[in-house]
Amino acid sequence: MVKLSVIVPFYNVQQYAPDTLKSLRANARDDFEFVLVDDCSRDETPDILARAERELPGAVHVRHDRNGGLATARNTGIDRARGEYLTFLDGDDWLAPGYYERLVAAMDELRCDFLRTDHVQCTGRARSIHRVPHGRRGVVLDPREAILPADRSTSVDYAYAWAGIYHRRLADKGLLHFTDGLRTAEDRPWIWKLHREADSFAVVGLLGVYYRRGVASSLTQIGDVRQLDFIRAFDQVLAETAQDRQAAVLLPKAVRTYCAIISHHLGSMERFEPAVARKLKSMSAAALRRMPQDVLDEALDSMDVQRATRLRRLRRRPVAAGAAA
Repeated sequence: MVKLSVIVPFYNVQQYAPDTLKSLRANARDDFEFVLVDDCSRDETPDILARAERELPGAVHVRHDRNGGLATARNTGIDRARGEYLTFLDGDDWLAPGYYERLVAAMDELRCDFLRTDHVQCTGRARSIHRVPHGRRGVVLDPREAILPADRSTSVDYAYAWAGIYHRRLADKGLLHFTDGLRTAEDRPWIWKLHREADSFAVVGLLGVYYRRGVASSLTQIGDVRQLDFIRAFDQVLAETAQDRQAAVLLPKAVRTYCAIISHHLGSMERFEPAVARKLKSMSAAALRRMPQDVLDEALDSMDVQRATRLRRLRRRPVAAGAAA
């Protein structure tokens, strides 16, 4: 029986993959498997992974014939995973030695649907600890109760899939897969779905994932049209939350978060190509029109003046035909 399946998508990360794989070796155990998904890399990554399949205990190498994006690659890994528990790692990040053994021990002790952990963010040589925005630790809780309040950062805003571990029963219920083809913000509908539909979760103060920020090839650093998938991702969050039995209670949080992300992208327009920047404005204006307008009014009233003014101005912008996400 495989205890833990670690799903690791790789795409053109030849510079970082050796460190990632080295850290996996330092976490290997007889009952752990590492599902290495090459998302049709065009550099030396496939050769690196082919060697890893021979040399890394528990490695399983899967290669896509065409690039599908992070969400699709993770889904491939989920479908191939055999473990009682599943977790994720990105192909340019790395782990502390023995981290997964401690993570599995915490999951065995708490016996919940999913567990969330802190992480270390690495930007160049700088290191900073990022905590799950949830106060109670080491206690099994109802994940729905961790969605609110609307005006504060909560567990659904800490959407990193690799910052946690997930019981196989979530995959069996259809809760662990990502929206196929999303190129960015793929974690957002996913974490909302987990918190709405899973039965139990917990947060532990366990550090061991090192998240590499500022990688030039990362979509968070590239201002091309793929970045606009955040609109499709948050439209999904709103649509699914609107069908929830507590929609009236949860929608203000979803709408406010969506508005905050739109404002964030508008505030960094210089990183987008000109045509993409125009499309961002048009699609964001259309997104604001699609939101429940009474809930949007309340969200804008609760935001700081700068962001609220920016979004109200955008809301009044004429929406071009075809701008809908």
